[in-house]
Amino acid sequence: MTTVRGRPSLTERRRQETRMEIAETAAALFSERGYEATTVEDIASAAGISLRTFYRYCAAKEDALTPVLTSSVGVLVEQLAGRPVDEPLTSAVRAAFDAPASARRLADPDKARRLIRVMSSVPAIRTRWLAAGRDMQDQLVPVLAARTGATEHSMEVRLLACALIDALSVAMEHWAWQDEPGDVAELTRRALAYLRVDELQAAARG
Repeated sequence: MTTVRGRPSLTERRRQETRMEIAETAAALFSERGYEATTVEDIASAAGISLRTFYRYCAAKEDALTPVLTSSVGVLVEQLAGRPVDEPLTSAVRAAFDAPASARRLADPDKARRLIRVMSSVPAIRTRWLAAGRDMQDQLVPVLAARTGATEHSMEVRLLACALIDALSVAMEHWAWQDEPGDVAELTRRALAYLRVDELQAAARG
């Protein structure tokens, strides 16, 4: 069956959905019972899948939440790639938050905040998060290079990708741990403005 170029096949979309279901189930159990007290068997049972299926998608328990990161960054990269290259980066990122795919992920703020709290507080998972952050920077580099006209090997472009990911990570963690969290998109805008990423983007253009 032929699929639209650039769009995941039906099989891949189902895999992504399964990964996200496992991640959301694991986050709920980690929050309720604690990371150490939750077993892989618990996650598989709550998600309605077999242990074999769990290990097909996750090499270990601490990998269960990784799809949350990779999926969110995929949306950001896709949205930034589709925005005008001369648009301020803060505006482009805000538009990415307003995109339907992002809106769906944030439709249940309590669930989203619970996922982030678990990812940022459990050492074994946080290690995966930090590693995923580096991968996300690499994904952003070609997109940001196109926006600045610089090469992908430019130090300035790589620093811009690093600043962008760090700003998003700090803003999301801050949002997740507040008693009255407010609007996550506005927190992200503040973080990007504080780091002056629009000026960094302009500087990278040379």
